[in-house]
Amino acid sequence: MNGIDIKSVRKLSGLVALGALALTGCGPEDKPAQSSSQPSSASSAPASSSSSAAPAATPSAATGGGSTGEVKPGQTFKVGEAAHIPFSYGHTSGKIALTVTAIEQGDPNDLSSLNLGDQVKGKVPYYIRYSVTNDGTTDLSFAAVNHMKGHLQDGTEAQDLMVIGDFDKCKGGDLPSGFTAGKTTQGCAVALAPSASVKVASAEYWGDPFTLGKGVNWK
Repeated sequence: MNGIDIKSVRKLSGLVALGALALTGCGPEDKPAQSSSQPSSASSAPASSSSSAAPAATPSAATGGGSTGEVKPGQTFKVGEAAHIPFSYGHTSGKIALTVTAIEQGDPNDLSSLNLGDQVKGKVPYYIRYSVTNDGTTDLSFAAVNHMKGHLQDGTEAQDLMVIGDFDKCKGGDLPSGFTAGKTTQGCAVALAPSASVKVASAEYWGDPFTLGKGVNWK
């Protein structure tokens, strides 16, 4: 926990920023977390700096390895391995194959267009990139696969950055129209390291039916 009031809602640059420095997650499937570090959020424009691969995790093929049976809370996969898990969003339920494909270190300048000022001063963005495949028979069009969180090298939670609007460096986890059986799309979540000397080393998905701290992990 970063010790910031999770009930705060702020306005940034004249626009309403929902969940500013509060618990990450928007959408019908949201549920209370047991604990969470506090995300920043902002309406944004595309950033210009490019990201570079971080040594925290080595991407591998999204199709390589993965779960063969029921995934248990707290189970850990290698980056590039698929977890076949139940999925729900609002009144929609199905199955997905979820794979964290990379944890990439970005440039602090990537955040400049978000106008967050001192809220992100000295912090380094990491982009948790993942693929989602519809593993069932339900049409999952317009659902969202979020609840993806980063963890630091010591296992503590990284701060989330929930962006409202477009951020070209990291597109979020919305599923497109026509996301039927067998379709695959890519998602991304932003996690913040507190300084350049600290790495985001792993990722956790804690969407329903999992909970924060007892989710599915990749590292």
